[in-house]
Amino acid sequence: MHRILIVFGLTTAVMLFIFNSADWYANKSALPRFCENPLQAVTIVEEILTSPTPGEGEKRRPYIIAAKLIFLVPREQGETMPDYLERLKSRISQSCGVAF
Repeated sequence: MHRILIVFGLTTAVMLFIFNSADWYANKSALPRFCENPLQAVTIVEEILTSPTPGEGEKRRPYIIAAKLIFLVPREQGETMPDYLERLKSRISQSCGVAF
């Protein structure tokens, strides 16, 4: 029983470390990349989520970069597209110190 508690405690500590590190990385490193042109990133995210063929005939790099936002700030279950885009703008505003 004592060993199980030790393993459980270590596993919990490792998981908390991983989640906190991921949150730190998102706030300090990943999200600030979108500060240069946040409106373009949000527009491309909307296109990725709504268009059956996003970015067709255009350069792929902006779409790949904007797709990272979907990973960093995922859409919640049952969240409407306008609500998600507003939450995404708010998160970018917090990270970049800009207003939309």
